[in-house]
Amino acid sequence: MSSDEVAHGATSYAFKPSLAGAARRFDLTEAGLAWQVGARRGLWPYAAIAAVQLSYRPVSMQPRQFRADIVGGDGQRQVVLSTSWKGFALVETQDEAYRRFILELHRRIAAAGDRAAFHGGMRPIPYALAAGVLGLVAMVMAALVARALATDAWAGALFLLALGAVFVWQIGGFMRRNKPCRYTADALPPQLLP
Repeated sequence: MSSDEVAHGATSYAFKPSLAGAARRFDLTEAGLAWQVGARRGLWPYAAIAAVQLSYRPVSMQPRQFRADIVGGDGQRQVVLSTSWKGFALVETQDEAYRRFILELHRRIAAAGDRAAFHGGMRPIPYALAAGVLGLVAMVMAALVARALATDAWAGALFLLALGAVFVWQIGGFMRRNKPCRYTADALPPQLLP
């Protein structure tokens, strides 16, 4: 944060969501959340922010990415990511700056009256559907391991167990972090912050 930002009470956060996309900048000013996406600009007073949804959204180039969807009173949505594209094959994490920005945004929304809805993780219906599919996959994998052991196919059973362990490590972590929840501006879900 520059000395000019400190003097005006602003906290800033900037990132580039994709290689070809426009950079995004967000400033927490005394008047509200000022945002700029390419040439588009806007200012939302904190009391006019309708909702904030935090989630964990890993992608192929960055397996550890956090996301905040901020919804204005007019229904317009701004997305804030914890990573930024820096080059053709380089995506940089900005964990500390993202965390500071999100915590300060919540503090300012609360100070303005805290009428916003705060949600964490996935929406309940898609989460339940994903959990159901994962349960079916687990049952099929268990049946395949049992069949491999019954036929003395030890290599096949070990392969399936290793595949299952990797699957649980990757998908299980995603599901654990994105379990649907409601939270308050002063008690953010720690699993959805870097």
